[in-house]
Amino acid sequence: MLRKIDARTVDELIDQTIPAAIRLKQPLNLPEGMSEYAYLQHLRGIAAKNKLYKSYIGLGYYDTILPSVIQRNILENPGWYTAYTPYQAEIAQGRLEALLNFQTMVIDLTGMEIANASLLDEATAAAEAMTMLHGLRSREEVAKNSFFVSHDCFPQTIELLKTRAKPLGIELVIGDFKTVTLNENLYGALLQYPAADGAVHDYADFVTRAKAHGMSIAVAADMLSLVLLTPPGEWGADVVFGSTQRFGVPMGYGGPHAAYFACRDAHKRSMPGRIIGVSVDADGNPALRMALQTREQHIRREKATSNICTAQALLAIMAGMYAVYHGADGLRGIAQQVHLTAVTLADELKKLGYTVNDAVFFDTLKVAHTDNVKLRTLAESARINFRYTDDGLSIAVDQTTDADALNAMLSVFAQAAGKSAPRVTQVRISSATMRVKARQSAILGHPVFNTYHSETEMMRYIKRLENKDLSLTHSMISLGSCTMKLNAAAELLPLTWPEFANLHPFVPVEQAAGYQEVIAGLDADLSEITGFAKMSFQPNSGASGEYAGLLVIQAYHRSRGEGQRNVALIPSSAHGTNPASAAMCGMTIVVVKCDKQGNIDVADLREKAE
Repeated sequence: MLRKIDARTVDELIDQTIPAAIRLKQPLNLPEGMSEYAYLQHLRGIAAKNKLYKSYIGLGYYDTILPSVIQRNILENPGWYTAYTPYQAEIAQGRLEALLNFQTMVIDLTGMEIANASLLDEATAAAEAMTMLHGLRSREEVAKNSFFVSHDCFPQTIELLKTRAKPLGIELVIGDFKTVTLNENLYGALLQYPAADGAVHDYADFVTRAKAHGMSIAVAADMLSLVLLTPPGEWGADVVFGSTQRFGVPMGYGGPHAAYFACRDAHKRSMPGRIIGVSVDADGNPALRMALQTREQHIRREKATSNICTAQALLAIMAGMYAVYHGADGLRGIAQQVHLTAVTLADELKKLGYTVNDAVFFDTLKVAHTDNVKLRTLAESARINFRYTDDGLSIAVDQTTDADALNAMLSVFAQAAGKSAPRVTQVRISSATMRVKARQSAILGHPVFNTYHSETEMMRYIKRLENKDLSLTHSMISLGSCTMKLNAAAELLPLTWPEFANLHPFVPVEQAAGYQEVIAGLDADLSEITGFAKMSFQPNSGASGEYAGLLVIQAYHRSRGEGQRNVALIPSSAHGTNPASAAMCGMTIVVVKCDKQGNIDVADLREKAE
């Protein structure tokens, strides 16, 4: 390549490419590089600073068991993790089938009519629901600008909704769904199912009242609970979303995890993200493609209601394969075991004299009027984390909570009460009585969920799909960079180390000293490289970063009393997420002309700026 373009070295190529006027003149103040071996030894030391307690905090994050056949053949397999986002159907039939499995799983479990092939996380999926329903208002309803959010929603979801609602002028009404006064200004509502404190509410009356006011209903639902509970699609939801983290994806101190998003078929053209559709190829054979995936950024652009461009495809594939491997019976067994473990814990805590919320629950119970200072001291000395609240604490059990884990928890509560600790067995847990009314509708009836239940069958199925795809194992991929394809194996190895993988995002910060060191170090390095003062690691995609950056610019102008500066100049050749992000910030978008090669017309830019 160098000979062809008449450059002697890579350094000379860079000299010819990057203008001297904008190049750094002094060396960067960065630590010395390491060999891969030295780096992994260094990272082992950092990982050891994370304290691996058993966390029963919940709030959308749970320990889970990733089947080894999925870990080894998908998560750790470059044939899957280096493949590009499946924009080119002819070289992505394997991934498209795996994502179609994910969509089918979501439709079955939520009781909805259509689902997309994943979003970035549960909280931003809530924001997508809020803005999608806002965009679906009719001309007669355009004055409706308020959105009800149940105070039982996860706190991180509520905080993100506050950020996303403000630029669009949406007023959030946060309160109790049982007592809220519905009015004609409300266009929609968001409910959590089960609630943050674990209660499984019957929302039927609220939904009836809301529909009578012309409101749309969005529901954040726990995927595993839907195996046992009546799905929101059967009691009136218009949108159902949530996280698929507990379908075999480690907590990883908060992500990344694939969110799911499902809605009524009538809304499919407004749904954010991509939808995998069944089509036919040039020879008339069944084939898969991404349907409707370009409508937001590349067609609607400044009129877009979402800037979603990519999604957690690899993690959605893992969650879908979790359902393929376990099937309906396997998932039902996991969900029942989780529920019966929570039931057993509640019964034993009552025997010890504790007040346990009598509400129907799936996996999370609320213990009231507790001495949290005493309990927290005892629990943390036993390397256990609970979620502590003003009026007590809550405990969320998961797939990994066995009899030994229950006995460790009960020992803490018994010690705090000055009583002897009971002992439970796995047999005792399995013989407990279900407290939830099992759903009546069937799930996962498609053959793909009823065929691959041995490791050999599953391995062959995964390999068969992998062989239909192009990845870095085959060739260089000339498309864009927004994937994991350029990550070295040494970078990815630590993903499955327990010290990184099994940490709940809401553990006390001193238990995550290793993560804090990694984040602080990356902050320092990136700040040095870019010349900025500080980095934010909150955006979980390039489009999220654009949005965050525009909000910062907007806040800067307002801080100077220049809130009227609300016009964004965007070249016509810009990626579609650029105008979409600006639209989500409530900005006025002015398009700058470009030539056929995409170069900005400087004269037009000057005119538009003036």
